[in-house]
Amino acid sequence: MASMISSSPPTRTSRLALALAQTACTVGDIEGNAAIISAARAQAAEQGADLVMFSELNLAGYPPEDLVLKPAFQEACRAAAEDLARETADGGPALLVGLPWVEGGLLYNAYALLAGGRIEAVRFKVDLPNYGVFDEKRVFARGPLPGPIVFNGIRLGIPICEDIWSEEVCECLAETGAEILLVPNGSPYWRDKADERVQIAVARIVESGLPLVYINQVGGQDELVFDGGSFVINADKHLAVQMPALQSLVTTCVFERNNGGWVCAEGARAILPEGDEADYAACVLGLRDYVEKNGFPGVVMGMSGGIDSALCAALAADALGPERVHCIMLPYRFTSQDSLGDAKTCADALGVRYDVMPIAPAVEGLEAVLQPLFAGRPRDTTEENLQSRARGTLLMSVSNKFGPMLVTTGNKSEMSVGYATIYGDMNGGFNPIKDLYKMQVFRLCALRNRWKPEGALGPDGVVIPENIIVKPPSAELREDQKDEDSLPPYPVLDDILECLVEREMRVSEIVERGHDLALVKKIERLLYLAEYKRRQSAPGVKVTRKNFGRDRRYPIVNRFRDSGEAARTPDAAIAPRRPIGTAERFEE
Repeated sequence: MASMISSSPPTRTSRLALALAQTACTVGDIEGNAAIISAARAQAAEQGADLVMFSELNLAGYPPEDLVLKPAFQEACRAAAEDLARETADGGPALLVGLPWVEGGLLYNAYALLAGGRIEAVRFKVDLPNYGVFDEKRVFARGPLPGPIVFNGIRLGIPICEDIWSEEVCECLAETGAEILLVPNGSPYWRDKADERVQIAVARIVESGLPLVYINQVGGQDELVFDGGSFVINADKHLAVQMPALQSLVTTCVFERNNGGWVCAEGARAILPEGDEADYAACVLGLRDYVEKNGFPGVVMGMSGGIDSALCAALAADALGPERVHCIMLPYRFTSQDSLGDAKTCADALGVRYDVMPIAPAVEGLEAVLQPLFAGRPRDTTEENLQSRARGTLLMSVSNKFGPMLVTTGNKSEMSVGYATIYGDMNGGFNPIKDLYKMQVFRLCALRNRWKPEGALGPDGVVIPENIIVKPPSAELREDQKDEDSLPPYPVLDDILECLVEREMRVSEIVERGHDLALVKKIERLLYLAEYKRRQSAPGVKVTRKNFGRDRRYPIVNRFRDSGEAARTPDAAIAPRRPIGTAERFEE
């Protein structure tokens, strides 16, 4: 294998046609990922490219997690890279690909130049992220500070993803003669992430005086959505190229040497979605790729006539097409006529299959079985939860019999405080709204009625009845039940939860925002108590800075409660909290 690595003499040039391959990859599908690389190379050749640049670890799929520790996986990635390298002997574009690389007994997150039929050069990631959704120090060794690689006489600096989130690597590259910075990324989506990437890129450009190319992966991988949005910024901080978000494509940009430096000619500059539109589009892509990559023929879900299931149905129709979505209403005696009518109206508007399956026989059968043990005890939430568990069992049976994945529909507000029934409405394989608070669910429903993302497969126009959006939320597990019987109003609840979950604020700080102390402590207690439910919940699309799962890992057995008193710890002993809305090191 070592014979595949060589150094060719540099040939000076004053022009570089660089293709940015913003592509999707699938973890572990080495053959499929290699085919995507070859297809992108063919596109780039048609565009006249000299060199094609891909995202971080694109040959292996990102993030590979502990899969990358398997020697057989490492060897398969290396063999695929050598096969791709041989393809470059045809005189077409060279390739820059990401893969795991073993050298000296250590495993690295690597980026390799494939040119002239060989693996010409390899560089290793230096700054390994180990926070939030990332665990790279668990699996990879830290690489040495790199120098540039030479391609056609051009010295290319390769800082890999997190390497641009501090000064060290780019400074080393600039000092050792790099002329252009090429940054491969596996940067997952969360709201407003695109602005942070640009801020960090500009900071490195200012320090180094070099133009910077930022290529990002696109597509869903478990909870994560990679949103693309690749770009090129010249040394004068001018945005030369902006690729679209959430789309796979190959774009060739042209660099020319100008007064000793390199300048990228102005190319297409896409408008990126923002705010709720970006979140909605990310949820669509995350659901689509989870279903497609796992080979499900479609999805099935409970359609309650409430706002959460209506939004999930719209997301599913947009992700997969209405013909692959099966909605089932499972009414009981507490189900209102409004809910029955709203569920059907929404399903009809979306064009999805809709069936009604009453659950009274199942619920009453369960109660009859339990009656001897429950005799003499009053009815309580136990009996209420039988409704949810009957629904969950029936929906899972449909999924098992016909093959579609069961979509679960609990929002982040409910998941935070345990307002969901384990082995009931929490049943399912994936939850597209798991990281959306209730108030955002309302906003996204209203948004979808007036807009849908590019490439969405659902119908245009109003698809969620207005009555679903305006009526008070209810689980309908007892007569005249409303969510606010058990929970504070959702605007209040969501603000408290965001303070506790995303911002890790003290109870006293949350009270200073105008919230009642007893209520804040109650919500904190519910948040901790529901940890065991969240551990058993389906994965779902990450759209906030801190989702339940990869980002937030709390113990189930946990007796800590914030007293609500003002902090008495000396300031020097308090670890700084990363403020929301800054470009501090939240990235890879």
